[in-house]
Amino acid sequence: MAQRQNTARDLAQIAVFAAFIAALGLPSGFTLGSSSVPITLQTLGVMLAGAILGARKGFLAVLLFSALTAAGLPLLSGARGGLHWFTTAPSAGYPYGWMLGAFVIGLLTAKILPKYPLWAGFLVTVVGGMFAVYLIGVPVTAINAHLPLWTAVVDSLKFFPGDALKVVVTVLVAKQVHRAYPGLITPSPWRRTATADRVG
Repeated sequence: MAQRQNTARDLAQIAVFAAFIAALGLPSGFTLGSSSVPITLQTLGVMLAGAILGARKGFLAVLLFSALTAAGLPLLSGARGGLHWFTTAPSAGYPYGWMLGAFVIGLLTAKILPKYPLWAGFLVTVVGGMFAVYLIGVPVTAINAHLPLWTAVVDSLKFFPGDALKVVVTVLVAKQVHRAYPGLITPSPWRRTATADRVG
């Protein structure tokens, strides 16, 4: 019974965050630069999914959102949906980057729990929510938009100010959530062992 309840809770959390990412797409994004990749709020939902749910559930929340969008639901910013946005569009790499980003944030967040120091949370979220996302998104933009890689890299700098602000929001929210609801993410076994060794 307990296992069934945990499974139901996990599925509910995954569904809620997938819906949250979709809701952040309701305000239309806007486009700057040469790549026509829009600036949206949805990366904030991706960062929060990883930081609050952890690697597995955060990844699955983004995967569920992406699967529904690829199936044709207009869940991307600007009411966009369909397989095109995951294959040939200039922004096609970013949904895959979101999945990687949520996973990386969740994986690294587990290593800084239960304390979740703000400086570590900021570093973890930058690594997963920005660099991991750009690692996939930028090269795919270069390929699909027929741009030199360096041009796509420079173009991606337009995301930095907004993404940095999203990182700060994510860290502040995650800090409070983990303080109020400990156990949402299982702390890293390495972290628990190291703590036990210090206490011993």
